[in-house]
Amino acid sequence: MAELMEAVRLLDRGDWEAAHVIAQADSSANGSWAHGIVHLMEGDLSNARYWYRRAGRRLPADVRIPEEIDALRGALTG
Repeated sequence: MAELMEAVRLLDRGDWEAAHVIAQADSSANGSWAHGIVHLMEGDLSNARYWYRRAGRRLPADVRIPEEIDALRGALTG
């Protein structure tokens, strides 16, 4: 979980490329969610949808990336 929290910190800073490395290595639902957020930030909606499905989440129609990052942070900290 520490690695995913680092990914969240990187996403907060806008460093989706570094966060991508971490998310790719985590096969959990939250790792897939982080991976989806990475692709949202990259502008790749099709790939983001795929990763959201793998996470068991629906990609919101009016997605707000900062809110998604905050929600992921909350899921990780419980």
